[in-house]
Amino acid sequence: MPRIVLAMSGGVDSSAAAVLLQRDGWEVVGLFMRSGAEAEVCATDSPLTVLPSAKAHKQGCCSASDAADARRVADRLDIPFHALNFAGEFGRIKDYFADEYLAGRTPNPCVQCNNWLKFGRLWEFAQSIGAEAVASGHYARVETGDDGRPALLRGVDQGKDQSYVLFGVTPDALAHTRFPCGGLTKPEIRELAGEAGLRVADKPDSQEICFVPDNDYAGFVKRHRGEQDTAGQFVDVAGRPIGEHPGYERFTIGQRKGLGVAFGEPRYVLRIEAESRRVVLGTRDDLRCGGLTAGEANWLIDRPTGPLRCFAQIRYQHQAAACEVEVEADGKGFTVRFDEPQHGVAPGQACVLYDGDPATGETGDRVLGGGWIREGERGASAP
Repeated sequence: MPRIVLAMSGGVDSSAAAVLLQRDGWEVVGLFMRSGAEAEVCATDSPLTVLPSAKAHKQGCCSASDAADARRVADRLDIPFHALNFAGEFGRIKDYFADEYLAGRTPNPCVQCNNWLKFGRLWEFAQSIGAEAVASGHYARVETGDDGRPALLRGVDQGKDQSYVLFGVTPDALAHTRFPCGGLTKPEIRELAGEAGLRVADKPDSQEICFVPDNDYAGFVKRHRGEQDTAGQFVDVAGRPIGEHPGYERFTIGQRKGLGVAFGEPRYVLRIEAESRRVVLGTRDDLRCGGLTAGEANWLIDRPTGPLRCFAQIRYQHQAAACEVEVEADGKGFTVRFDEPQHGVAPGQACVLYDGDPATGETGDRVLGGGWIREGERGASAP
C-alpha cells in the first residue's frame, strides 16, 4: 500500500481528505505543523522536531484546540499522527509578511506558506518516512496535461477554488502532490466528514491569516519589527497633501474604508510610497490599470517564447481577466496587458495565469504559471 503524508490542520477539509485518501488505497500519515516550540519540544538537532504531545498550549498560529481536533480525526481513522515544529519556516513567513508591508507592498503569506512549507519541507519529511506523495485539503486538482506534465487545475467548487494560492508549487512538486477535495464541493465535503463520524464536519472555516488571529496586521508588524516611524501624509494624484495618516503599513491598494480622514467623495488607496511615507489617494477610476509587470515567475507549462493570450487573476477573489502576456527573455518576469482595465492591482500580490479562450471570454481551469506583481500601469489604456 503506497504511503502519503497529509497536512492536517484540524479543519474539515484536511480531515475529509484523509477519508478520501484511505478510500483510494493510500496508507495515510497525518502531520500537524506547529509554528513554534515552547517547553514541550524535545531536545534534538533535527530541524523537524517531533513534539511529544498535541496537548500543547496555543503557540503561534497553531492552537491547541486545532491540534487536538487533528489528533482526534487521526485516532478516529486509525492513522499515524505527528505534530512537528516548523518554527524556522514560520518565522521566515512572518518576516516576509512584516517586511512586505514595511516596503509598501501587500503580501500573500498563504502562497509563500505553500511554496516554502507545505510543499517544500513537508515533502522532505514525507521522503524521510518512505512516503511517495504529500497531500492537503486544498480545493484544487492535479492531473496529467496533454503535454504530459503535471497540470494544476481549479477545484470543482468555483467558490472555494484555491489554485490561485498554489501557483508557486513547482512542476516537480506537483508530480507527487494530491488534492483529494478538489473534485468535490464544500457541502459534499462536510457531508462526507459527517458520514465518517468526524466531529469537525460542521467546524467553521478560518477567515484570518493564521498567525494574525485578531486581523490586526499593523499591530503584528509593530510587534514583529518593533516601533518605527511610518506616519506620513495622504496626497492626491498630483502630490498635494490632503491629510495625515498614522502609518502606511495600515493600508493596501484599493482600500476605501478605514482611512481615518473624511473626504467629500469616496477615496481609494492608489499607491504606497514607503520611502516618503506617503499614501496616494484617488477616485475609483484612478485605480484602473491597463496592465502590470510581475517577477519571480513560476511556470507550470513550457515557458512561452512569444505573446501568450490567456487570463490573469490578480487577487484571490478576482475574476480572471482576458489579457496578453509577454515573457521577459530570462523567463523570470512578464508583462500583462488587459483587454479591459482592471481595478486594484497591488504590488506584492500574485498574478496567476490561466488558460482559456479570451476571444470568447471563456476562462480555463489550468494554471499556466504566475509571478509576484511589481507594479501596475495605472491610467494605461487597454490594447
